[in-house]
Amino acid sequence: MSRENYSAYDLEGRRKYLTHPEGRRFLKCARREPRDEALFCMTIYYTGMRISEALSLTAQDIDHATGVVRIRSLKKRERKEFSRIPVPTSLLSGLRNLTDQGSEGSLWTFSRTTAWRIIKRVMNAAEIDGIHATAKGLRHAFGIRGAIAKIPLNLLQLWFGHSQSATTAIYLDVRDDEERTLIQRTWK
Repeated sequence: MSRENYSAYDLEGRRKYLTHPEGRRFLKCARREPRDEALFCMTIYYTGMRISEALSLTAQDIDHATGVVRIRSLKKRERKEFSRIPVPTSLLSGLRNLTDQGSEGSLWTFSRTTAWRIIKRVMNAAEIDGIHATAKGLRHAFGIRGAIAKIPLNLLQLWFGHSQSATTAIYLDVRDDEERTLIQRTWK
């Protein structure tokens, strides 16, 4: 695997993740979309899951009692591996309403291509462009937010479904505003 895949930045130093202000704008614009599309965007934002993982979610994957979404890692097809990621109550409520009216199958019935277009449309509405204006940029942003919030690396690793902690450690490789936020902890 190339060095670029193990970094929060590409080979030209461009970040692959959304900053905190960009993430807030993304959420704001996502909430203006039709309900199922808004919930799809919010699910990816709050869990860092891949588009295919989100599209495979069913009502049984939403545990309202414990406030988690259960994600089956699609990267590990040879064995079933699940992550359970806590999500905000507001997202759980929206997903409950979606599942109450839904079928037994997947929560979302649109294709992977349509899902990609939804994310891109919301990114455009939020005036976010660049290599990070993607679902993968949301995934990376989830990891960066976790690192800044001092989520233990092993827990982030579990949520991402990474088999190697070195893969998860890329979210500690931050610069600019995120780097400043981390260093400010040492000033106290």
